[in-house]
Amino acid sequence: MLTLPENVTRAAQPYAYMTFQVRMDEMMKPAEEGFPAVFDLLARQNIEPAGLPIYNYRRIDMADTLDVEAGVPVTRMGQDSDSIKFGILPAGEFVTMRWHGHPDKLEPVTGLLIGWVRLTEQPLDMEERPDGDHFACRLEIFETGPEEEPDMNKWVTQLAFKLKDENARHAP
Repeated sequence: MLTLPENVTRAAQPYAYMTFQVRMDEMMKPAEEGFPAVFDLLARQNIEPAGLPIYNYRRIDMADTLDVEAGVPVTRMGQDSDSIKFGILPAGEFVTMRWHGHPDKLEPVTGLLIGWVRLTEQPLDMEERPDGDHFACRLEIFETGPEEEPDMNKWVTQLAFKLKDENARHAP
C-alpha cells in the first residue's frame, strides 16, 4: 500500500553513517553491516539516536553500483571512526511517500515517486554524471524493522527525496 506523495520541509539534521558501494543484489549489506556498526559507535560515544535508521543514496547507477549510506539521525555530532562518519542531512523541501510492504518492492515504488516528481515539474536536487545520478539527499527512512515486526511484508518505509532549492530552479 502507498500513500500519496507529499511535500514537506525538513530541518538540517546531524547524522552518523557508514558508506557502502553495492550492486542492487547487495542492498541488505548496508543494513546488516552498517546499522550495527553505527549504533555500536554511538553507544561508545554516549550519543542518542534522534530518529529512525536510514539509507541515504548518494549515487545511483542502476546498471552498475550505488553509493549508499546506512545511518541514523543523532542528537549531536561525534568523533568519526575509520569507517563511520558524522555529517548533516540538508534542510530543504522534500517530496515524501510511504510504502507499506516488503522492501523488495521499493524499486517500483521509487519509480512511481520519480514519475510523480517529473509530472509535477519538481526537479530533484541531483546531478547527472557519467558514473550515475548524484543526489544531495535521497532517503529511505525505515519506520518499521525486524525488532518491531518480523514479517517484512508489514514494514513501513518512507521515501524522502530532496527537491532542488526554489532559487536554483529559477536560475538562468
